[in-house]
Order: sequence, then C-alpha cells, then structure tokens
Amino acid sequence: MLTPQLIDSVVNSLPIQGRIMLRLLLLQYLDVPPEDIDYMAADRPDPRLQAGGKLQTPYVSHEALQGITDRVAQYRTHVRKKRERAWLQIECLQKLIAVTESLQTLSEDLLVSQFGMDPESIQELKKAARTAIPKPALRELNQRWERDEVTEEDYRKKRLCLECQYLVRKIERERKRLGTAQREFELANSTSLQDHEICQIWGIPAGSLAARKIKYLHQYLQGLETQVRSSRPSGEETPSPPVDLWKETWSTLARQPIQRSVAVYDGLEGTEAALLDKLAMFAAGTFSEEAEGRFWLSLGQDSRPAAEYGATPHSLFALQKLYAILNEMDSSRETLQEELLARVSPVPKAEPAKRLEEDKAAELKLGEMGEHVLRSFMGESHSDLQGRR
Repeated sequence: MLTPQLIDSVVNSLPIQGRIMLRLLLLQYLDVPPEDIDYMAADRPDPRLQAGGKLQTPYVSHEALQGITDRVAQYRTHVRKKRERAWLQIECLQKLIAVTESLQTLSEDLLVSQFGMDPESIQELKKAARTAIPKPALRELNQRWERDEVTEEDYRKKRLCLECQYLVRKIERERKRLGTAQREFELANSTSLQDHEICQIWGIPAGSLAARKIKYLHQYLQGLETQVRSSRPSGEETPSPPVDLWKETWSTLARQPIQRSVAVYDGLEGTEAALLDKLAMFAAGTFSEEAEGRFWLSLGQDSRPAAEYGATPHSLFALQKLYAILNEMDSSRETLQEELLARVSPVPKAEPAKRLEEDKAAELKLGEMGEHVLRSFMGESHSDLQGRR
C-alpha cells in the first residue's frame, strides 16, 4: 500500500513543525535538513526572555546551531548503527550456518563411506552431542595416540565422531544467535526516538512536545490515508480492512536497503592484526566452544561497558571484516572436505624426534671470548705449559 516516496511526500506536505516532528521520529530513515535545524534553534525557549528580558531581534548563536546538529548526528548514528549491526549479525550467521551444516553433512558422509558406520549409530551420536564432554575424550585420545595404543585409522574415526558432535552443537548455538539477531533487527526497524531524546534535540519542554506530537502525528496519518484512498482503483467498491498506517510506515521504510557506514578499528582484541587472526579462526570454526561464545558477544555488543550516556557506540569494524572474510571464503565441497580431514588427522609422530635432532645440531658454539673465560676457570693444561717452555 505504501512506498517510501509516498511517505516522504506526505511528510513534506506538513507544516514545518510537523515535518521536524516526523523526521525526528523516523530519524533512522529520514534526514533532518539544515532549515529544520535553523527552525529548532530559533523555536526553543530563550532563557533571557524567561528572566524578564526583551529582545528586539531574534538572534541564534552558532553554538546553538552546532549543538543541535551534533545531537541530531549522535542519535542518527546510534539508531542507524544499531540497525546495521543487527543486519550484519544476521548475514554473518546465515553464512556461518551454511558452512557448518556443510561440514556436518560431510562428517556424516565420511563416517559412512570411509569408516563403515551405519546411519543408526550416527543418529545416536548426534543425539548424545548435547551431553557429551569433548575435552576429556579428546585429551584421552591424544594420549593414547602418543602411547601408540591406537592406530591412525581408529584415531581419525574417533576424532571425526567428536567433530561431528561439535558441529551439531555449533549449529544449535548459531541458530539461537540467529533468532536473537533477527528479533533485534525487527526491534531496531520499528523503534523511534523517545520523547526525552527529541526534547534534548529540539530543546522544548515535554508538555509542548507531547502536544505537537499528537497534533502532527494525527495530521500525518490523515494525509497518508487520503493519499492511499486516492490511489485505489475507481471501480473498487468492497471496503478494505482497517490498516495501522503508522505500523505500515515503519514496515515500508524497513524494506529499504541498509545504509552501510564506514567503520574504523576501535582497539578490539588489542591490535588489528590479532583481531583479523581471530576473525579468520572464528570463520573457519577452529575456536574452542568457550572462547567462541565470548568472542561473538564482544562482536555484537552495542555500547561500551561503564560508558557515559551518549558515548560513541562500538565500531562495526569487526563485523564488517567478518562479513568480508565469509564472503571471500571458499565453501566448496572439496575445500571443506580437505579442511575437515586435516582437522581430524593426528599429529605426525616423527616431528618430535626430528625437532630434537635439530635442537642438538643447533647448539651454541663458544666464541673466542667464551673460550677464554672457560679456560680461566678451568686453568691451563699440562700440554699448554710444556709448549710454553
């Protein structure tokens, strides 16, 4: 029924106070032009007049205009970044779920084709995934491999069973996170500024704001209903059911593309290189289960802990980089199978002996000064004394 162009035309047809009110209520979708800022600066009560003074000509300082501009930009950044953050989380989680489901399907296929497990045993393995304790089982398996108590084929089979259970749990966690992100996205799409926030931007009392809000919201809905009725076909006689035009306004504007912001690194994980390494590990699924949950919470937090009211929210740099990494990731079946096999393969046993030999060959050799100090401690040998004589 509605379009963004129709909503914009109805807002522009309102008086200037009505235009400002609707643009502030729909701040995450509509911009506030400079003429609205000039009007708000001149419209706010002047404390000099309240104290009994008289002004011959109205005067608006540059500081007042800049203050309103800064507050509009602050609230606009907050509401738009909140919507973009939820959208990025949804996109990243959908890609992660697709990769994890492919890995989980590959693990089941490998257990059937290479290790001869029947589908019933795999289903029992998946049912026990929630109650499984992976760390002790993995530690015991690695110890048995070091003691030569298990063959390489048996190691891969048992390790693949543990990996299959891990992927089952990972899919459940990611689906729960996706549901939470979708609810946050729906809430961000339909949340307007509160009255006290609009009062802080405009600088008018709460009573005046409430009266103007009721008045111009009613005018906007009336104008919108008139435009909708005029756009109906002339031959339509059956009355349509009543529609909440204010709710439809939010739904229509929410279907517009997300306005992407330019994010910079804000110090998460210490350095940018460390953050990118962790993002690559998170995308590949090589994080431990405990560290994965903490890291995802750090990516999605909206505000800084113990921050002041109105402080700059967290940057979207990490989520944008994760989105780019997932887009560039090779998720073909062959690549995922190679990665899965490398993940479940044991550490070769020849490496420790080889490393020990290299360490022995790379022993430090004493220089001239070192030999002189050692000779001073040990004393001169009998052959050296005879040679001197």
